[in-house]
Amino acid sequence: MKTEFLGKTLSGPFTVPSGIVTCSANIIQRVFDTMPEVGVLTTKSIGPEPRLGYREPILTQYAPGCFTNAVGLTNPGAVRSAELLAKLDIPHDRFLLISIFAGSVEEYVEVAKLLAPFGDGLELNLSCPHAKGYGMAMGQDPALVRQIVRAVKAAVDIPVIPKLTPNVPNVDEIARAAAAGGADAICAINTTGPECYTAHGHPILSNEKGGVSGKGILPIALKCVQEIRASVDCPIIACGGISSAANVREFQEAGATIIGVGSALIGMNTDEIAEYFRVLSDDLVEGTEHAEALVRYDIDMDFKPVGLVSNERITDDICILTFDRKIDIDAGQFVFLWIPGLGEKPFSALTDDPFSLVIINLGEFTKALMTVEPGIEAYVRGPYGNAVAPPEGARIMAVAGGTGLAAVYQLARDFGNTEILMGARSEQRLYFVDECEAVSALQIATDDGSRGFHGVVTELLEQRLNELPAAELSNLVFYNCGPGPMVHAAEAVQRKYCKPQQIYNSIDYLTKCGVGICGACDATDGRRLCVDGPFLDAADSRK
Repeated sequence: MKTEFLGKTLSGPFTVPSGIVTCSANIIQRVFDTMPEVGVLTTKSIGPEPRLGYREPILTQYAPGCFTNAVGLTNPGAVRSAELLAKLDIPHDRFLLISIFAGSVEEYVEVAKLLAPFGDGLELNLSCPHAKGYGMAMGQDPALVRQIVRAVKAAVDIPVIPKLTPNVPNVDEIARAAAAGGADAICAINTTGPECYTAHGHPILSNEKGGVSGKGILPIALKCVQEIRASVDCPIIACGGISSAANVREFQEAGATIIGVGSALIGMNTDEIAEYFRVLSDDLVEGTEHAEALVRYDIDMDFKPVGLVSNERITDDICILTFDRKIDIDAGQFVFLWIPGLGEKPFSALTDDPFSLVIINLGEFTKALMTVEPGIEAYVRGPYGNAVAPPEGARIMAVAGGTGLAAVYQLARDFGNTEILMGARSEQRLYFVDECEAVSALQIATDDGSRGFHGVVTELLEQRLNELPAAELSNLVFYNCGPGPMVHAAEAVQRKYCKPQQIYNSIDYLTKCGVGICGACDATDGRRLCVDGPFLDAADSRK
């Protein structure tokens, strides 16, 4: 579906709004390469300096297809973002829209100048409802909107597109101010709110309040687009609760040129998003209505209470938490543990009955978990991710380091015919050894030689593979789980002896939302660990 937009003929009429899915250069490149229907690629909002954003939880679902989020404008800063965006290979029929934010007119100009050389247009985030001093705080003032747009227009030679907030009495007044400043197009709308939703008596989001998105705001978005079209004569990028071909037609009839689909993509893996946009495009051409059936209104983000029974310390920075009940989880999946006031993080379950977790102190939340006492108030959501499915009759070789053992123990227990290669710096850092020996052929490597093989686990792996005949090598399937350097080294060894189709990797990427929206867990090839993994096949066609 060829679409004309700001001087370019695009391969499709869709975009994914800023801050959803396409939040890294890796993901953007994969979408460029695999989803022609998405003609406009919008980045996550980029500011003058790096921002860590808010601690998890950052996203909650208050009804099917309806969400609040407070990410906190997480970004690596303008300088680093420019380096990353410079590496993109942008097809001639696509439009890279770089979203930017700032705290003053001068900062907007500074960020715009740094990033303009790497995109086709700049989106001005004048609408984020939960970051103090940014976004909506500036976008509710018509005079300031006009001033920011005019200043950025004067500083760059690519189109400038302000993104407007619906949280104003008259969005048409803000649109006219943007047009008076020279806006080439307008994006509407950002999230409404902010609002606060609770679970078990506690605010869910770490910021307490967050912007509201999804199906609940569609009528507001449609009304805003209609009012903007009646007030200004420039292209409109529409977003807010859109999920079906009927929604798309409504917004096109209201005057939108580009259609943003965001919350509807929750829970979809990368291939499913590509299929969704193909079906949505076909619906528009053929007058059908099939895409809506692909939207995941069944995603479970509810928190279930669990009681901590014991906290077993292995070393100063490793402990095992055991809870008072069984959870339903398959080998390879993961859950989120939420402790109100402390935060939320994803973990592979060490065991499912009783539910237990192995914790390594790697940050603020895990440090706090080192000393939590039995009886603490805790909650779990999930499971998420894809269960592993080794070929029938395959011999499994699992390579684990750090907390990676938690991801492979259940695999060995449930499928059998497994050899676990466990690596640690020393014998003191080993855990769950007896249990692993009971369900697998366990091989141990310690860096200092205090137990088992003297050396790193990937050296033990090479020794084991070198011992096996070709017939046995061809029947192996590998599951590597642990820190990135270990997993990459294990894959390099395995590729010397076996085919990539036999290798699956799970790396401890940063996972925040767990349902594919925030893009924090992106792999280098643009897949997202939480929905495409956690075990990603090494034979991926884009690797």
